[in-house]
Amino acid sequence: MCPFCPGLATTLMDATTDKAPLVQEQIYKALCELGESEPEEILNACDEYLRQHDKLAYPHRVIILKAMETVVKNNIALLDKSTAKVVIFLASNEMTKSKEVIRDWQQAASSVLVAVGQRFINKVMEEVLSKFQPGILPHYFVVQTFANLSVSNVFGMVPFLNSILGTMLPMLGMAKQDHMKSVFCYALQHFSESIQEYLANLDKAPDPTVRKDTFSNEIFSAYEVLFTGWLQHREAKSLCQILEASVNIGSRSLDVQLDPLLGTLHPQICAPADPAVPLTVKNHTEVLRCFTVLACSFPDRVLAFLLPKLESSGERTRVGTLLIMRQIINSAHTNNKVKRALVQVISAMAHHGYLEQPGGEAMVEFLVLWPYLLEFVTPIAFTNALTPLCKSLLHLAVKKQEEGDSASLIRYDLNANLPSPHALTTRLLVVSSQPYAGDGRGVAALRLLSVLRCSVHPALEPLWSKKVPVLVEHIEENTEKPLSQKQWEEELLLNFLYKCIGTTLGACASKDLVLKQLQELLETARYHEEVEREGLASCFGICAINHLEETLAKLEDFVKSDVFKKSVGLFSIFKDRSDNEVEKIKSTLILCYGYVAMYAPKELVLARIETDILKNIFQYFNTKVLGIKVETKDLTLKLCLIRSICMISQAIYNGAKCGDFIFSRKAELVAQMVEFIKAEPLDTMRTPVRQRAMIVCTYLVYPSSLRRSRSQGCARWSALPTEPDPAPQFAVLYGDTISALKDLLKSLLQRSLTPHGLQDMFAHLGPWIKSSKEHERQRAVEVSAALLDFYLSKLNVSTVIPFYNLGVLIALFSPRCSDSLASVRQHAIDCVYSLLYIQLCYEGFARDHRDEMVEGLKALKKGLEEPDFTVLFHTCTNIAMVIGKRIPPEQLMSLLLAMFEGLADPDKNCSRAATVMINSLLKERGAVLQEKVKLLQEKVKLLQEKVPDIMSIIHGKLEEVDEEHVRKAAQQTVYILASQHKSLVVSSLLSSALPFDSHTCAMWRSLAGEPTLTSQILEQLLEKVNRDVPYKESKGFLLGSSSERIATPLPLAATCALYEIMSAPESGAAVLGLYPPLFVTLLLRLSCTVGVQLPKSLQSRERKSSSLGSAARSLHPASEEVAVAVGSAGGWDQMASPERHHDGIAVLAGAMARHAGPRLPLIVKNLIPTLNSVFDSQRVTATAFLAELLGSNVVNDLMLLETVMDNMMGRQKDACTLVRMLALRGLGNIAAGSPEKVRKHGAKLLASMVNGLDDKDDPHNLVALEAMSSLSKLLGHVEERDMQSMLLHIAIRIRPFFDSEQPELRQSSIVLFGNLSRFSEGDCEVFFEQILNGLVTLLLHLQDPKPEVVKACKFALRMCGPSMGCEGLCDMFLNHLREDRSLHYGEFMNNVCKHLMQSYPEMLNRLISTNLFYFKSSWVDIRAAAPMFIGFLVLHVDEDHSPQVDLDQLISALNLLLKDPVPAVRVKVAETLGRLVRIL
Repeated sequence: MCPFCPGLATTLMDATTDKAPLVQEQIYKALCELGESEPEEILNACDEYLRQHDKLAYPHRVIILKAMETVVKNNIALLDKSTAKVVIFLASNEMTKSKEVIRDWQQAASSVLVAVGQRFINKVMEEVLSKFQPGILPHYFVVQTFANLSVSNVFGMVPFLNSILGTMLPMLGMAKQDHMKSVFCYALQHFSESIQEYLANLDKAPDPTVRKDTFSNEIFSAYEVLFTGWLQHREAKSLCQILEASVNIGSRSLDVQLDPLLGTLHPQICAPADPAVPLTVKNHTEVLRCFTVLACSFPDRVLAFLLPKLESSGERTRVGTLLIMRQIINSAHTNNKVKRALVQVISAMAHHGYLEQPGGEAMVEFLVLWPYLLEFVTPIAFTNALTPLCKSLLHLAVKKQEEGDSASLIRYDLNANLPSPHALTTRLLVVSSQPYAGDGRGVAALRLLSVLRCSVHPALEPLWSKKVPVLVEHIEENTEKPLSQKQWEEELLLNFLYKCIGTTLGACASKDLVLKQLQELLETARYHEEVEREGLASCFGICAINHLEETLAKLEDFVKSDVFKKSVGLFSIFKDRSDNEVEKIKSTLILCYGYVAMYAPKELVLARIETDILKNIFQYFNTKVLGIKVETKDLTLKLCLIRSICMISQAIYNGAKCGDFIFSRKAELVAQMVEFIKAEPLDTMRTPVRQRAMIVCTYLVYPSSLRRSRSQGCARWSALPTEPDPAPQFAVLYGDTISALKDLLKSLLQRSLTPHGLQDMFAHLGPWIKSSKEHERQRAVEVSAALLDFYLSKLNVSTVIPFYNLGVLIALFSPRCSDSLASVRQHAIDCVYSLLYIQLCYEGFARDHRDEMVEGLKALKKGLEEPDFTVLFHTCTNIAMVIGKRIPPEQLMSLLLAMFEGLADPDKNCSRAATVMINSLLKERGAVLQEKVKLLQEKVKLLQEKVPDIMSIIHGKLEEVDEEHVRKAAQQTVYILASQHKSLVVSSLLSSALPFDSHTCAMWRSLAGEPTLTSQILEQLLEKVNRDVPYKESKGFLLGSSSERIATPLPLAATCALYEIMSAPESGAAVLGLYPPLFVTLLLRLSCTVGVQLPKSLQSRERKSSSLGSAARSLHPASEEVAVAVGSAGGWDQMASPERHHDGIAVLAGAMARHAGPRLPLIVKNLIPTLNSVFDSQRVTATAFLAELLGSNVVNDLMLLETVMDNMMGRQKDACTLVRMLALRGLGNIAAGSPEKVRKHGAKLLASMVNGLDDKDDPHNLVALEAMSSLSKLLGHVEERDMQSMLLHIAIRIRPFFDSEQPELRQSSIVLFGNLSRFSEGDCEVFFEQILNGLVTLLLHLQDPKPEVVKACKFALRMCGPSMGCEGLCDMFLNHLREDRSLHYGEFMNNVCKHLMQSYPEMLNRLISTNLFYFKSSWVDIRAAAPMFIGFLVLHVDEDHSPQVDLDQLISALNLLLKDPVPAVRVKVAETLGRLVRIL
């Protein structure tokens, strides 16, 4: 007996509480493995454990019981009786401990009893029969154990069956619960099968005298209970569930059982259920459900079974069959196969008259849609479907009529969901009112209405049969047409009659009669008709001529009257139309007030306007006006309000002539009209709201004391919509609105007939005059011409004053004389004509004075009709000559500057015309400008001071103008200025806002045209980049926050400028001459931008400057190959990253070495001094560049290698870790660039690498990592004598890195270790010891989470294999650890451990101890691999060497690891625990 077995078993059983299924499975296997070695010991241990841990939850007990079952099965022949007895007693108790059925637990215990029963059947039966007492319902699993035993041990069990059946039969009646009934059925089935097998093998049976009749009485008695008792009552539910399950899993057993099932179930439906007994009713329902389930899978066979039953003479049979049919019909909605079969059956039944029997109505409803489709006619939601719906109903109705009159009549009393006849009639008539909408739904509705006439009302038959067909024919023969002339005449006559009534009431002397008639008119009016609203309002207005008081009183009383309130109340019932109807009443009342104000005597009505009329108008409009925005969606109400206010304004305007009248609410009314205009859509005009509101404003703004801001508001919001070509029906509306706009603007202008007033007006019209849309320019210039003509006609100059803005206005209109639109050209010259005459008036000439030159403009209008550009520009030249002769000298400069603005005109004709006119003006009035130039020449310093201003103006014009000739002219100006004032131009451009916009960039590029000038400017820019510090440190204001680097503006701007100039192809020669300093400066500048923040003034800008990242890309066109190579390798993106910047620099250096080698000597010469820069970033960049060059043979060819190498060695003491790391990288690169030099300088290079490994100021091991990587590169080229003295030191130094948290360190150290093995031949034993020290680590790291580390381990093991002295291991490493081959780790480790234990069995404890170290590894796969490694070692070790192992330590460590949070680890631990049996 092994002393460790019980302890191991206990450890494993303690671990059964693990929640991971895989771990539980492995624990089970481990227990089984232990049991294979020591079955009786393990079974007793399990028994003792379960007894001692009585509270252990059943899922964990299940694992132990299953392991016991397996051990018993596999070792049944080895068990002695005492152990069997212990197991039987335990399993019996486990199985029956809980009276409730806990299937997994009790099944596992039952399976143990069945397994033991294979050999010890009598012992098992003795125990189980003790729990199977007569008269007491047994435990569920006692019965199931009997059943399973009867199958597993037929010969041992059959002799017990007679007594078991004898005890069981009385128990069947005691079984009330479904699960007990099912287990008894299960047992009877297996007993029957066991008996049959026993009888079939009597020749082998222990008692050959057994016969079938020995058991037949008991078995038949039992089955009779099942069929007559259980199946007839509650078991119908169970049967239904069984059927559903069979259908769901697609069982084919139902095919055979279907006919007997139908034959058994059908009589139960034919026997009526007793309502007084709920159980029978429930069973009846369940049997019906059984038919539903069967019909879904076998519709044809079920219906074929039922249909003949309808021929039965027995009423119960026929009624029961129909009940089943109804059940199937009601449940057939989701099964098309059943539906099709039912339709065929129902059709057949109809021919035989079966549908008249009870239940037949359900079948008819299953087929017929009539009249239920009528439910979908009235809902608004189905309006779009009315055409096909009406056609379908028409078809059904005609079919019904063919069957007879009574069949077509709709029984509304029997179908509560159908719409009433009135609702149907109303709906169909309303639909017919728009006969052409909805794909002819009017025709379909009328035809349906005709066929439903008898169902609506019998009296409609004669009328509808005659009239409706005529209406249908009329609709089909015609298309949509406007109203007929007759209808229009009726509306006109109605309006005329109202006016007659108004006139009559006005002449009536009786005030009471007037009030009475007005009341009657208000009560009877049809407010929804526009003609009637107009007529009623005009009637009230005419009546007010003589009865103002009575009219106003009646209007106010009507709103307070019951009639009005009832109307509103009535309408509110119909919420979908109440708002509309009420708005129409209010609209009429508001219009009435307007007509009253217009017709009533002015001396009487003015006093009532604010107190009565306006107060009531806005009360009806549902707004207070004061401070509250009007928001109404009713167009009629809005238009009536505007018209009413317009009539009130006209009354005030006309009444004011009779005397003084102060209108205090004028400003509010103007604001209201402006709001109406603002609310109109900007792109279309479909209503007269805008036009009428403008007319109102025209009357309100003049003459008045209206504030200037209100007047300007009118002008600003009186713009026309931007619709280019209105439809013909709206053309008149547009014309009327234009006229209203002109009148309004004239009214506004008359308030201030001064140059300033004119300037204000055109400040609003200017954008429209310059619009890129032709229709907007046409309307704006037309209005402008009318305004200037009005200004001239009203101008009365009493004193000579300057027309200060003449030049600006002339410049606004004169370029329009070449507009692409002829009408604009004509109006534009009219504007110039009026402006010049206005100027003459201000100079003192009479208004009727005629100037020959100005009059000549009229003659030029003919030339403006020609669309030919040549003719147009010639005419523009002549116009400019007239302007030049008549423009005052002091206005000339403002004219030219304003004309220069015209260069940005969106109409290219006008832009070119501005150029023509500027040239013409300069020729005509050049003498005036020349005088000014002479004055400037006397003050050169002033000119210098103006250079920034000039540059600013040029920039402004470039922003506005998108014409090539303008851009070239502006750039030429910049070039000329720079040739005379380089520093001023450079300083001015550098002061431009960053990032440079496209126009500033264009100005910089204009300086690239002439090589000498370009070189001088580039030198200035280089000096500015290098002179100032690249960035400043800005410390965070919060405690503990890190500082940040902020770029300084001047070097930033100069860098952007360099990029722009060098981007111009013309700069090539200058760049070639300055290539080395440019390259180095930009390279170092680039290093000072990485991780540096923009100045705060630029951080919020969305647009980011591309110049910083792009400067180095365009060093010269000859370097295009370099730029492409760097870009394809991702170098530019790497340079922009603080973490990858040095990698990007290396990519650039490599590209330069490949494609621009001849340029390198001067670049290196300029770059080496920067290795001592005070800025870390510059030293990093310079070192990265030079280090990469060492990887190319070009430095050797150019005789630069020694110089660069010495400088790299000199950087090993640099304060910056990254610089030291890059220096080592460069030294390692020599192996690739100049391998022959490695042998020459091998000792120095190796010493540098060892120093790197021993770097003390390397917290993240960056230097050590690079030293290991570079060593791996150099080892292939150094002399062996240089390496021998350092081999052991390096091997020991790199060993800790094998388990580093950094994957790069793990990879590099392992690869280096593999490379070191090349030098192990001279000192084989010493290095062999290092291999053994690292072997476990290398094998475990084959499970490293990083693929690159796995690859390194494969390489190192392949390299070390030959040095291990084991040919089998060496072959395995070479064959299984190839890079291109996947590795089955478990199988590989199994074979490795086999070879290790064969070749180095004495190392067992050492290998296990090393693995124990990795039990605490942070990597899951390695934690899992370590116990597996140990398990394979144990599996293959000879017994002679097993004493090496400290079992207590090992089991303790495994036990601790068994609590690991990761299931995969625990699985491997459990597996190893099972294998420990080999060394126990």
